[in-house]
Amino acid sequence: MMKSALGRFRLIGLIEGVSYLVLLGIAMPLKYFMDYPAAVKIAGSLHGLFFVLYILALAHVTITNKWSFLKVIGAFIASLLPFGNFVLDARLKKEQ
Repeated sequence: MMKSALGRFRLIGLIEGVSYLVLLGIAMPLKYFMDYPAAVKIAGSLHGLFFVLYILALAHVTITNKWSFLKVIGAFIASLLPFGNFVLDARLKKEQ
């Protein structure tokens, strides 16, 4: 999976997707219902790092695989939606 730009992008996308779900589903409730803001600080920082890595991997796979503008925009939008990266990964798996 890590041997190609697409494989690396898929892996980083899955990690970024999980970090987003952890931020939304665990850290945010801990902050607002349990008065534990450190959870968002930690999960948010990690998610931010993974998002930057995702964008870098998206740029790399775009150049390497000559993705169209619409495909790049679709991959970017997928990163903003909960579970979006998992749907994208299922589609990219067929391509790989």
